[in-house]
Order: sequence, then structure tokens, then C-alpha cells
Amino acid sequence: MQNSSKEFFFGSEEEWESVDPKIDRQIMGYDDKIMLVKVAFKEGGVGQMHEHHHSQVTYVESGEFEMTIGDKTHTIKTGDAYYVPPHAIHGCTCTKAGVLIDVFSPLREDFLK
Repeated sequence: MQNSSKEFFFGSEEEWESVDPKIDRQIMGYDDKIMLVKVAFKEGGVGQMHEHHHSQVTYVESGEFEMTIGDKTHTIKTGDAYYVPPHAIHGCTCTKAGVLIDVFSPLREDFLK
């Protein structure tokens, strides 16, 4: 059975899921091979260090973050992006409120209810 979302997503109409008091996410489309997720951080929000089998590419829509992938940490801000290979330990701290646009392959089944 294939997982698949609807075709169109309108940001102002989609529900946000609270992941943490300072982090919300909005799923914006997926099938078995790919998933797009918007993640809104308030200043001080922490994406805990973790790993998963998915490839991940993230675009910084707004804000500023201290991003760690493996043993490297960089400040990323609006217009920047990063790639996380499968099973790489990674996490971030939001230093200025903002939004990350995450793309996962394959989809993050754990994000679906």
C-alpha cells in the first residue's frame, strides 16, 4: 500500500502540530519516496540531537540556527541550506525565530498519525 498525500497544500489552511512548546511542524506533501515539512521555531527552540535512516535536505526560510551535523557546527540563516546523510547525528538550536523547510527521502512515517 502506498502512502500519498493530497496534491495541493495551502499554508494558511493546513494544521500545525506542536512538537515542543517552541517547535511546530506542518506537513506539506508526501508519498512513499519523499516528504516536505515546514518547521517553525521560536527563539531558544531545540531540535534535539538525533539520527534516522532518511536522507534530509533543509532550506532555511527564515531565522537563524546553530546547526550540528556529526562533529561540525555552523550558524545557518535565511537562504542557507544543509544536507544530512542517513544515520548522521544532527540537531539545532534556534537563535532567532524562524522556519526550516525539511525534505526527507523516504517519507517520515513517524510524522504521520
